[in-house]
Amino acid sequence: MLNKAEQLIDIFKEEFGIIFSISLGLFLFVLFFQPFTINNFDFNNSLLFVGGSGVILFIAICLVRIIIPWIFRKNGDESKKLLLPPFFNGFIILVVTSLSFVFYIRYVGMVNITFFLTIRIILLCLVPPIVLGIYDYVDELKRYNELLVFEKNNIQKQIGKYEEELLNKSIEFISENSSENFNLLIAEVAFIKSADNYVEIVYKEGDIFRKKLIRNTLRNIEVQLKQYTNFIRCHRICIVNLYYIEKQIRSENNHWLAIKGYDEKVPVSRQYLLKLRESL
Repeated sequence: MLNKAEQLIDIFKEEFGIIFSISLGLFLFVLFFQPFTINNFDFNNSLLFVGGSGVILFIAICLVRIIIPWIFRKNGDESKKLLLPPFFNGFIILVVTSLSFVFYIRYVGMVNITFFLTIRIILLCLVPPIVLGIYDYVDELKRYNELLVFEKNNIQKQIGKYEEELLNKSIEFISENSSENFNLLIAEVAFIKSADNYVEIVYKEGDIFRKKLIRNTLRNIEVQLKQYTNFIRCHRICIVNLYYIEKQIRSENNHWLAIKGYDEKVPVSRQYLLKLRESL
């Protein structure tokens, strides 16, 4: 029972701001625009009478949005759910407040109820459900956005973990004569350039970039690296590790890639430019 009482207090705290704002707004509207004329009270009593309309609205909204859903909510259910769909809740608020205002104005304010006065009361009472509907819609969008952000962070963590595992995999560069095979971690290979009948592997050892020549063609190396998504062909003479790309540089009609911590720029041909941009 204590848990349910605590739930009621928490829900009330969460909803108090919007309910109080709507009630205060109605109080000020009635006070300044006077949609119905009250001649039976002096100024102070008129002020109290108008304040009573705000209290009626406050109680009606609390009843529909807080009390009734709380009564029928199961123990342990902490979700913020209305008892009925938003449209029906708004309709109930409209009916309850309209009837309450009619009786309040008639029997407390001693005002004759006419057809046009009833229409004004209904229009006045139509505003709170509309405001609450907009509030609930915006709140739902915020919650959905928070869920998307949470899912995005989880996906980024999974991608980061996958990339870390991938970068720590070892790759063996095979020479044509099989006498100069060279093993490196994917995270160590910056880029690979064609050098006549050889390929030049630029890799990072600690904080220093080093180069290694092995006898092979860049096409054969590209086939060998095809299973690793980190490597992409950026030029007919060059394959680059996406992990090492710092930024893309354009100089006149030429395109280049700046490599992290390395002075030399890697050329990019128009043939591979679009695919490279998609990968980045």
